[in-house]
Formats: sequence, structure tokens, C-alpha cells
Amino acid sequence: PLTPRTSIRPAPPPPPRVTLGAYHLLARLVRTLTAGEELSAGSHAVTWQGDDDAGRMVAGGVYLYRLQAGDFSATGRMTMIK
Repeated sequence: PLTPRTSIRPAPPPPPRVTLGAYHLLARLVRTLTAGEELSAGSHAVTWQGDDDAGRMVAGGVYLYRLQAGDFSATGRMTMIK
């Protein structure tokens, strides 16, 4: 029930923690690009230099990226040309 006046105080959710990784087509993680980082709203760019987590250059071919942020996830393709 409401009286003639009420206050609503929405509590926005905290920014989601973002994890981004580069994967081989066989679903093996090659490089962790971000791991649970909090990013502000808006556009962001993450650069992958074509190396694995040990710093070795990966072979040419097709790789996948997977982005996870809260309940959202997206996957896309990348082609490494050497």
C-alpha cells in the first residue's frame, strides 16, 4: 500500500566483472586477456599480441575469444595470419 507520497531508491547493480580469453579452436585457453576486472560503462579495447600465457607466439590459424560479464557472454572468431 502507498501513502500519498513514497520514495523509491533503486540500487543499481555493481559493474560486472569482465573476463576475456583467447582460445584455440579445440576450446583450449591460449591467453587470458582480462580476469575478473571491473570496467566502467562504455567502449573498451583489449589488445592481444598473438602470444600465449607463457609469452610464446601462437601458430597461425583460427582462434576464438570469449567474453563473460555477469550473466552476459559472447564468443567470436579471430584469424591469426603470419
